[in-house]
Amino acid sequence: MKTSPPAPLPPLDHEAFLRRSFDVARRAREGGDHPFGSILVGPDGAVLKEQGNGFTAEGGDMTAHAERLLATWASKTYGADVLAGCTLYSSAEPCAMCSGAIYWSGIGRLVYGQSESDLKAATGAHAENPTLDLPCRIVFAAGQRAVEIVGPLLEEESAALQRDFWKERGL
Repeated sequence: MKTSPPAPLPPLDHEAFLRRSFDVARRAREGGDHPFGSILVGPDGAVLKEQGNGFTAEGGDMTAHAERLLATWASKTYGADVLAGCTLYSSAEPCAMCSGAIYWSGIGRLVYGQSESDLKAATGAHAENPTLDLPCRIVFAAGQRAVEIVGPLLEEESAALQRDFWKERGL
C-alpha cells in the first residue's frame, strides 16, 4: 500500500536549476564523458552537489551515471528527512537504474530535461548508450513512497546537448 504524498516541496526556479544541470553535462563532455549532468538542491534552494557522468572518473564503470552517483552520495551524506525535501535536477530523464537509486535515496522531487524515449530515438542502439527506455514514472509508481516528477522540461535544449555529442559519433 502506498503512503500519501508528503507535503508539497517549496517552489524552485526549475528552469534555472535545470540549465545548471546542462552546464554540468557540458563539463562532463569536456572531460571526455557522455554529456549528462545532475545537481541536488536542498529544501532551502541551495545547491548541495553537482555531478556529471562519471564513466572516466570511476574507472570505466558503465553504471557511473550522474544521477546514480549523486543519489548514492546523497544517501551517504543526508538523512531521509532532509532528502525528502530535496530536488534532483537531471539533464535527461533518469534511466531505470538511476530512478531506482533516486527512489531508494529518499529524494523527494525529480526535474529532468530530455525524455528517455527521445534519447533512445536519437541514439538508437549505439553501444555507448544502450538506452533502457523505461520511464521514471513507471519505476517510481512501483514504489511505496511518492516522488514528485517534473519533466520533460526544456526538452529541446537538453536534446541539443545529446544531438551534438552523438553527431560526432556518426549518428
